[in-house]
Amino acid sequence: MYTHNQQQIILAGTPIEKASKAVILIHGRGASAEDIITLEQHLHLEGMAIFAPQAAQYSWYPFSFMAPVEKNQPALDSALDMIGNLVKEIEAKGIPADRIYFAGFSQGACLTLEYVARNAKRYGGVIAFTGGLPGETLALDNYSGSFAETPVFIGTGDPDAHVPVTRVQQTVEQLQKQQANVLLKIYKGRQHTISGDEIEQANKHVLA
Repeated sequence: MYTHNQQQIILAGTPIEKASKAVILIHGRGASAEDIITLEQHLHLEGMAIFAPQAAQYSWYPFSFMAPVEKNQPALDSALDMIGNLVKEIEAKGIPADRIYFAGFSQGACLTLEYVARNAKRYGGVIAFTGGLPGETLALDNYSGSFAETPVFIGTGDPDAHVPVTRVQQTVEQLQKQQANVLLKIYKGRQHTISGDEIEQANKHVLA
């Protein structure tokens, strides 16, 4: 039902054979790779190979990210495997992890954060527009490795209809325990969207 590895991956930016860096863009629930790829017009992705995978049925997992993890299986593991395979593919083309970036929105931000926290190392950077680590409670044993000061930007609204601020704050604490250089911005009354200031902060903190 949710076999994400069989879905299309949209390519944009610089061809990977000529690129010095790569970025993986992860769309939100009900959206598409075509939607998230438009971030190329706003984020500083010059010289990067851009990869935007498409989720099966336009969703990476069926229930809220705050549901027990087992309720979102096997879709969640399929999505994590898809990202892991894509990272290996990028590395095989000659771009190391410290020049691989991640950016996601909403469900895609949650998936992005879960992947990097489970596989922490020095990445180029991580951008999470409205997201947190998934699960009814955080499965801290799943998270290992050191980010070695990888820059991470997380922006979220307060309140947000889908992502509680308390979970975002717990996520920041976990990433900091793994030596990530996290910038968190909380926007009072902001709708479930990506604001201009978030773009600016991500460009400064992660993509400068």
